[in-house]
Amino acid sequence: MPIRTVVWNEFIHERNNAVVREIYPGGIHGAIAAGLREDDAFDVSTATLDQPEHGLSEARLAETDVLLWWGHKAHKDVSDETVEMVADRVHQGMGLIVLHSGHFSKPFKRLMGTPCSLRWREAGERERLWAVNRSHPIVQGVTPAIELPNAEMYGEPFLVPEPMETVFISWFEGGEVFRSGLTYQRGAGKIFYFRPGHETYPIYHNPQIKRVLKNAVRWAHNPVPAWEDVAEAPNVPVEKAPETIEKRGPALHKPGEEGYR
Repeated sequence: MPIRTVVWNEFIHERNNAVVREIYPGGIHGAIAAGLREDDAFDVSTATLDQPEHGLSEARLAETDVLLWWGHKAHKDVSDETVEMVADRVHQGMGLIVLHSGHFSKPFKRLMGTPCSLRWREAGERERLWAVNRSHPIVQGVTPAIELPNAEMYGEPFLVPEPMETVFISWFEGGEVFRSGLTYQRGAGKIFYFRPGHETYPIYHNPQIKRVLKNAVRWAHNPVPAWEDVAEAPNVPVEKAPETIEKRGPALHKPGEEGYR
């Protein structure tokens, strides 16, 4: 069965900026979705901020195996209700891939529980994206270092929790380094943060970046049924036969006391 994948995007830059529109005429979400559709293993659709419920109704999220999230200008415009539904689905087992400026998105900050802040500079610098662990599933088929001729610099400190794994580290022409590929797990859901993807550079057309995203969707996919009651905290009383409780009782007596065995 194909991995049901939804690519979410604000879809604001492409409408308001001619440079971005020329690079991504079908939207950033359209370019990412087109790259994923090169692989028959994925059933890919898209959603945008301006759609009813941001395109992420409870019913649609329930049918999503992996959600990719690109946001930048309108983090605050995402409803808290949608944020909670996304977080709940991650806890139940939905995979989440957070891209570029999505580090400041409400869902990512909600799941990380930290400021998720960093330093940045937009100067079209060269970036070298180093794969730290060559055996990791996300880097299979990827060159040891992905060269991006123009990129927005993100620099440390990156205020996120310590990840399960650091998959990529970036070096920038200005000298900074950044942890650009991090994995997490929240509940039953896997999360991958992937830094490249500034809107004024054709990064999502890069074959190596497309390979990383395909690998990440496979890695984040949890094929088991959703953990529906993950948010519940039921009281479960101990039920034992009376004779079991009676036998356990004397063991609490101190040596020398009546009833000690």
